[in-house]
Amino acid sequence: MILAADLAKLYGVKTKQLNQQVKRNLEKFPADFLFQLTVEEVDASRSQFVTLKKGQNIKYRPYAFTEHGALMAANVLNSPKAVAMSVYVTRAFIQQREVLAANDAILKKLAEIDKTLLQHNAALRDVYQKLLPLLQPPPETPRPKIGFREPKARYGLQKV
Repeated sequence: MILAADLAKLYGVKTKQLNQQVKRNLEKFPADFLFQLTVEEVDASRSQFVTLKKGQNIKYRPYAFTEHGALMAANVLNSPKAVAMSVYVTRAFIQQREVLAANDAILKKLAEIDKTLLQHNAALRDVYQKLLPLLQPPPETPRPKIGFREPKARYGLQKV
């Protein structure tokens, strides 16, 4: 948001001229482009920014412009600065659209890469599951005991 006085300075015109052009072209300024400050907002801004010299009063509540309203104001004014600003903002919007289009292309490419990685991840998981049994140590086979063993009864002889 920018106040009319500040926007007028930016465009190189007097605030009165800006306000006149806005009033003559009100159909170009819907509520989301332009609004007038309330008395409370004016009082709050005066105490914060000291916009008036001591002893002065505000005769009219100032207008506040949104970014779209500021561009529309540049279109209704005929000052060289306003025209230059209108061209500048239009080019900025074009550049922003190009950046957004490039971002969309990058996002699509990232989505493709993500899909490919998910497929590779699933394939690697399958390979790992198949290799896991091969990576386990072989089960131990029972080994014959070392040392003296009692002979088994042969020939019908029994131990006494």
